[in-house]
Amino acid sequence: MLAQRVKAVKPFLAMEVLEKAQQMERAGYPVIHLELGEPDFATPACICAAGKAALDAGQTHYTHSMGDIDLREAIAAHYAKRYGVRVGAERIIIFPGSSPAMMLLFSALLEQGDEVLLSNPCYACYPNFIRYAGGVPHYIPTEEAEGFLYRIRDIQKHSTARTKAIMINSPCNPTGIVMEAKRMQRLAELGLLVISDEIYHGLTYGTAPEHCILEYTDNAVVIGGFSKAWAMTGWRLGYLIVPQAMVRPLQALMQNFFISANPAVQQAGLAALRYADADVARMRAVYDERRRYLLRALPEIGFSIPVEPCGAFYMLVNARHLGKESLPLAFDILEKAHIGITPGIDFGTQSEGFLRISYANSLENLQEAVRRLGLYAASRG
Repeated sequence: MLAQRVKAVKPFLAMEVLEKAQQMERAGYPVIHLELGEPDFATPACICAAGKAALDAGQTHYTHSMGDIDLREAIAAHYAKRYGVRVGAERIIIFPGSSPAMMLLFSALLEQGDEVLLSNPCYACYPNFIRYAGGVPHYIPTEEAEGFLYRIRDIQKHSTARTKAIMINSPCNPTGIVMEAKRMQRLAELGLLVISDEIYHGLTYGTAPEHCILEYTDNAVVIGGFSKAWAMTGWRLGYLIVPQAMVRPLQALMQNFFISANPAVQQAGLAALRYADADVARMRAVYDERRRYLLRALPEIGFSIPVEPCGAFYMLVNARHLGKESLPLAFDILEKAHIGITPGIDFGTQSEGFLRISYANSLENLQEAVRRLGLYAASRG
């Protein structure tokens, strides 16, 4: 009875682990959650206050289909200040989350059989968005020793007449790796449409600089949002920055399928850009402390991390000394050590035997998780 495009959507394994972990918690087991990519901080107070004030003021009606002009102008100003990129507000479209933005983007972009180049591994949901729109994910292999980053020669090798775009994600989910400027520039010079998922911008550590694809080419689409750096996952607020030729078609899709984003949430997003810099810096410092702890502790119990992850709140660790198949390994760790961890196979065949660890949890819980993982590893000989 269901359409084939629905049957082709695969389960999101991070959620499968979470749901099993929640079942165990209801039975009384003390599970430590390292499987989800969700900030463990509350949304900053200035953002909550702005959303509440908007509701109190009666901002409960439709907005412009492309989003409130004040928010779009604030996003444009943000890109000018942070990256030196001049983007007109008329090229920015606000969505109820970056996932709906991707849904409409790929629907607008892809004809049946068109290909989108993806790194292997990549964020687990990208191929499902592409397939659902009738496209074909074309995976490019990457190497652990190089941080699972694209090699330019491989992009050239795998591009075909049906290649419509290439997808990048820096800082990256699942690896936490940040793409350096030179590689991003060389990739932009290939002439392909670049779709750059920049949802983890604002969360980089050490000396790793963030770069926006628009610094290097206008032949690009930026996917952005407020969920990660501002701890606003439940608010559902994202956006696209698109070439001018794509604005009107995407606006028509927005008008038909979503009408507009929530007005009070858009006011909260405006407050995030204007007033929450100190909050973001505080959260980023805490993430970095946790990151540095895991970089020290995990190799001591046998996990390999050859390239330092400097962004987002993830690391993709080699766990092949414990098992070659990451899905049964992740569930075995959940059952025996009571730790929720996402199996690497969720992100691609190149990360089979790896585990993605999210450090969006307290340092105390991370320390306990490492203790439990050490005991688990020792028990497997």
